Amino acid sequence: MAKTGTTTTTQGLRSAIERSGYYPTLVSEAVEQAVGNEGVEAYLVHQETTFDANEVRRHVTVLVLTDTRFIVSHTDEQGADDTSPVPYATTSTESVKIGQISSVVVSRVVANPETYVRGSLPREVVLTIGWGAVSRIDLEPAACGDPNCDADHGYTGSTTADDLSLRVSEAGDGPETVGQALAFARALSEATARTAD
Repeated sequence: MAKTGTTTTTQGLRSAIERSGYYPTLVSEAVEQAVGNEGVEAYLVHQETTFDANEVRRHVTVLVLTDTRFIVSHTDEQGADDTSPVPYATTSTESVKIGQISSVVVSRVVANPETYVRGSLPREVVLTIGWGAVSRIDLEPAACGDPNCDADHGYTGSTTADDLSLRVSEAGDGPETVGQALAFARALSEATARTAD
């Protein structure tokens, strides 16, 4: 959700967590403790349901932008297991200074691009944010231009910052969540531009 005033946005964040219906008291407490006294400029609440063997598991991710930080909260539920005789949930929060964010990548999937109308929502959005905590290295054997060469040329590859990747779709999450993901990505991109100045 785009910035609309920090009091309104803080109330909107609480309402979005409540609407998700996923342990709202637990999730909101963790997020509020991470945010502290700062105002909320933008947020995104995304719930994902996964199927694991005979169990249905839910996961909620809450992204919050304050004036100085990007906060990520993840909450997962677990069934009873060897470590706990009762079901339990795990909540974690990470706070990242805006200046540490190295990339904000927004990938849009649009149906029938030849008839796309400016301002229309995409069918799907993938938001990838990197700040250097997690990097992925993709390697492959290096080769030269000679098709008859059988020498070992070592490896070539690339490093990609991949700290957070979040996918929302119109079919799975609804058009409102897709719009919120785009608005959050824009607010975060603008915040990183401010810190670069």
